[in-house]
Amino acid sequence: MLTGKHLVFVGGDARQLEVIAQVVDNDASATLVGFSDIHRDYTDTVYGDLTEEVLAKADALVLPIAGMENDGRVDTKFAAEPIMLTESHFAAMRPGAFVFTGIARSVLTEWCNSHSLQLVKLMELDEVAILNSIPTAEGAIAIAMEETDITLHGANTVVLGFGRCGQTLAHKLRAMGANVRVCARYASDLARVDELSLVPVPLKQIEEAVRDADIVFNTIPALVLNAGVLREMARDCVIIDIASKPGGTDFRYAERRGMRALLAPSLPGLVAPKTAGRIIARSLSRILAEESDGGHKEEDIWS
Repeated sequence: MLTGKHLVFVGGDARQLEVIAQVVDNDASATLVGFSDIHRDYTDTVYGDLTEEVLAKADALVLPIAGMENDGRVDTKFAAEPIMLTESHFAAMRPGAFVFTGIARSVLTEWCNSHSLQLVKLMELDEVAILNSIPTAEGAIAIAMEETDITLHGANTVVLGFGRCGQTLAHKLRAMGANVRVCARYASDLARVDELSLVPVPLKQIEEAVRDADIVFNTIPALVLNAGVLREMARDCVIIDIASKPGGTDFRYAERRGMRALLAPSLPGLVAPKTAGRIIARSLSRILAEESDGGHKEEDIWS
């Protein structure tokens, strides 16, 4: 429970609405900034402006998964204009207060360090990222089904990268009957791919892996599908790039060659915002509750 905790939510998308609902249900109170268009009432919650006085009372500032840009801009789906944070807002918060974000750019990190705030990058927590990979994989598969005229069953698919999203995506594609190759850099990942009865291919042999692919899913946030690789691929291959912007595909060359390549980051917020919001809320609540209760074990949140 979060009894007595006050959170300030600044901007976000549909995921934040579920986070707000969950923390309020856990007995926290909240101030919502940048939510003027949602027209929804939450218990013990007020809609407010972004002021130093509001942040001075906060036990935690909750930013969107996309975080804050280095110029202080925070985007919101529920107001006409983005919200602008300044260093004075962070200076107004009490030392030791939490700042939750999905990702943290350099200025946010610097301001939190300068004012002794506890910065939590939710997307770097395994408990969030692993569960978040499920709606990501489902969303990528849904796009593949919409953008192709073949079944995934029997299709030649390639997953680039074997991190959290790559592992979940490869597993689900295999369960649907696809032929799955996985390109990874590390020998340990390739061994795990082999153990799962998938086809391992070292990343340095990417051209060989994608040459006859029907669908390629990229999870690597680096330019792995460059012009040289794209030239070796079938023109009717569909590329679904779920890496963070700008992705890992040379989209200009793909378009020039007549290939279908889509950049699809942040899929959980689009395809399953309620589930994604609950994942975030559970970890956020655990961290705040641990501070109050002197430290629960991590697994307590599941009991």
